[in-house]
Parts: sequence; structure tokens; C-alpha cells
Amino acid sequence: MKTNTYNPDVLNCLANLSNDEVFTPPSLANQVLDLLPQELFSSPTTTFLDPVSKSGVFLREIVKRLDRGLEAQMPDRRQRIDHILRKQVFGIAITELTAHLSRRSVYCSKNANSDYSVTRFDTEGGNILYRPLRHTWVGGKCRYCGASQEVYDRGAQSEQYAYQFIHTDKPHTLFTHNMKFDVIIGNPPYQLNDGGGTGSSAMPIYHKFIQQSKKLKPRYLSMIIPSRWFSGGRGLDDFRSEMLHDNHLRVIHDFLDANDCFPGVEIKGGVCYFLWECENAGLCKIVTHKGKDISESTRPLLEPDTDIFIRHNEAISILRKIEKFKEHKFSELISANDPFGFDVREANSYRRIKPTYSLKKASGLVEFYYNGWKKDGIGYIERSSANRNEGWIDKCKIYIPKAWGAGSGDTDWIKPFIADKPSCCTETYLVIGPFESVRVAENVLSFTQTKFFHFLTLLIKNTQNAMKKVYSFVPLQDFSHPWTDEMLYKKYGLSDEEIAFIESMIRPME
Repeated sequence: MKTNTYNPDVLNCLANLSNDEVFTPPSLANQVLDLLPQELFSSPTTTFLDPVSKSGVFLREIVKRLDRGLEAQMPDRRQRIDHILRKQVFGIAITELTAHLSRRSVYCSKNANSDYSVTRFDTEGGNILYRPLRHTWVGGKCRYCGASQEVYDRGAQSEQYAYQFIHTDKPHTLFTHNMKFDVIIGNPPYQLNDGGGTGSSAMPIYHKFIQQSKKLKPRYLSMIIPSRWFSGGRGLDDFRSEMLHDNHLRVIHDFLDANDCFPGVEIKGGVCYFLWECENAGLCKIVTHKGKDISESTRPLLEPDTDIFIRHNEAISILRKIEKFKEHKFSELISANDPFGFDVREANSYRRIKPTYSLKKASGLVEFYYNGWKKDGIGYIERSSANRNEGWIDKCKIYIPKAWGAGSGDTDWIKPFIADKPSCCTETYLVIGPFESVRVAENVLSFTQTKFFHFLTLLIKNTQNAMKKVYSFVPLQDFSHPWTDEMLYKKYGLSDEEIAFIESMIRPME
């Protein structure tokens, strides 16, 4: 009689809480743990903290490694496990549910003081803490995490998402014995809906866990976070600068497609995990994953005279050839967000006040491009409705979407268009120009439709958002004539290998 011996790991089978609070597969947790010096798992004094425990997978896998690593020093397994669970492994859960999950994974019981707990503690939580908290509102925002009071000031029975680890000025007091942790590791919550957006436009929160962790002065810090921080924005600019100028950041594994880490989960711009070492400074080993293709380079996080992190190791030589020309940047042609000032909000609210426009053409009105015009038709609006750049209305210009694609060269292709009649637009678009003639605009448009152009934007753009800064690597050209990829490759002296890399990164134009 045949028996089915397949015994799946339950932590591989958990459904994610959301696209922003994803459970870490055991295989991924072990890849992150592999970054650490493995002798840490052979010391009975090494202490580990997961301050954002969800399933308890990091703590469980740490316990397994310590169990093996300490066997020679502590032959009695009962004594060894007691020591590991009481003296070396600690966690802070993010919700009551994940507290139970984490304790079940580590202690084999949701209550650490249960008869079924592997090591019986005096308290229900053991060394995996959870305490429900409420936000501290100041001026409509939480002073710790920035959550919107309008969105998160909920009833007592609703989840507050006031995470314990970051809602304190004194994280070292969370454990009563003021512990010093050698390793802080985890997969933090990624963002909070602030009432003004979802997806990559919602308010990021993961960086706060990293900043709070550094206050505890660990020897090693490693976390899995979205790669969106590479390009900053949405409250990440200071954090981005802090990270990219920190030579204690020694390893980054960057996954262009989040599915390579979290199957079935869409996280625009991909994800990364890193190793930060307090006592060891130097260059950073950058490992870029694109499906099964992996490239590795040990280099500075920032190239000279730039504040932008280059995700693709192969792009460095291409950029250096372009920079030798010392040309102005295409971003100089692109407007700031909301070029005509139609993004008006209600007082003390994120709710937009929609401009009044007509779908019927009438005397004195100008063309109006808004979100959804391709479906409903071009609108028409009073030119006096524009709150800025009214002088651009009569000029030839190119409209380029403020958000396009998803930050992947495999799928993204920008589709700007020329507006040569009097017109304006909402914040859905940015303006390229304006120009004195349609011919110049057509030549500019030809440049935007090259793989060369898309490749250079992709080095910065890792979500659908494409503000002015995204075009900072694109060199400005002579637009007295149109451009092709062949002309651009020749101009900058790109090698066959460099051309092949660009071609491999960008999908063919439809």
C-alpha cells in the first residue's frame, strides 16, 4: 500500500494579508538569513529580533539554525531549545492574529504559557510581544507613523494598524530588560492608505521600521522592502538619501519582479532585501534579479555627480558614455506636476474639486484633456480656469502621462501626443515644451519613441509614476530632425553588448 509522504510547510500555504502585508515564504526567509555571518548561529549569546513578525517564519528558521549551531556546546536538546527561546529569539507581532501565528510557529502553541508550548513561559506572549495601540493624533496625523486621522480613527473593535515597534520614542524599553540585539530582521508592512491614493501612491511606512531599528544599534540589520525607495517620493526622500549615503549598507538583492520573491503578489517596482552592518563599512554588493537572469557587481551606491541609484549593473557603462557628452537633460523640457493648476482640494481634505467643463465645443472654450477623455471625448473649458501657465494654452506642446506602465521595460511603452491647438490639461498629464512649431514637437516625439529613451527612464522609474525627475538621465538632443535608436547608439558609441542589453530590457514598440 502506497502512502503519501508529502508534508507541506504550512507557512508556504498562508494567504497574504494584502499586497502590502505579505507573508514571507520560508525559502525567502532563509535567503535573507544566508546574508548574515553564519557563526552568529553558533554563539549562545547572539540575540535576534523580528520587530514585525507576521507568521513567525524568521524566528522559526533562526531557531532551527541555532539548534544545529549550538548542538556541540549544548548537547541536551531540551536545555538547548529552552536557552534559544528564552535568551536569544524575540519578536513583536503586527496584529493580534499574527501574534497567535508567530507563537504557534515558534512555540508550537498560540499561548506561550500553555501546557503545549515547547518552552513554557510565565506570560501568554513569551518573547513574542503584541500590545494593541491607538494612534497619537496631532493636527489630523499620527505623530509616529503619519496615518490620517480621517482614515484610521476607528472604533475600538477595528484594526488600528498602529504598529507597536514604531509607535514609541523609546524602542529599547519594549522589552523590560532593555535588551541589546545583535540582529534585527524582518518583512515590515509596506504602506498605509492615507485617503489620497492606493498602490504605489499610498503612504509608505516600511522605512520607519528601518529607522527605528537603527536606534537600537544592532550589529546587523536586514529587511525585505519594496524597491520604490530607490527613486524616493511620497515621504521617502530623506530615507532614500540616508540609505544611499550609508556605506554600512553592504549587500542589496534587488528583484525587478516581486513575483520572484512573493508568487502571485503584485508590488510595483519590485522588492529588495539588504544587509546593513554596523561595524563594517565599504562598497555594496548589488545583485540584480530579472527572472533567472542575475547580475552582480560590487560598487558605490551612487555614481559620481548623481543622486540616483542605478539598479542595473550593466547600465553603468552606458551611462558613463552618455555623461561624457555633458549635455543638458530632457527633464528641462518637462513641466512640474499639475501644469495648469487644476488639482484643487477641499479644505482639510484630499477630495478634489473637479473643474467645470463641457463635452460640447463652444465659442471661447479651449480643448481640455482630463482623466478619461479618450473614453468620453475631449472636454472644453474656459481658459481662465487655468490657475498657472495660462501662456502655454495657445502654444504647441506635447502631453505625456504622469503615470504610465508599471515600472517594467517588459510591459511599459509611453504614448505622448501633440496638442497643437489651444488646450490645457489636468494633473493626469505633464507638458513637454511648449514649442514654436509642430515640426519640432514631432521630432521630440520621435525621440520619446526610441528604446534608448525608454531605457534611460527605466533606470529611475520603478513604478507607474513618472514625474519630471524620471527623465533626469535622458540627454537633450538637437530637435531640428527626428531621431532613431540607430542614430543614438552611433552618437554615443555604444558597443554591441550595450546595445543588446538595452534591446533586451525594453519591449518592442507596438
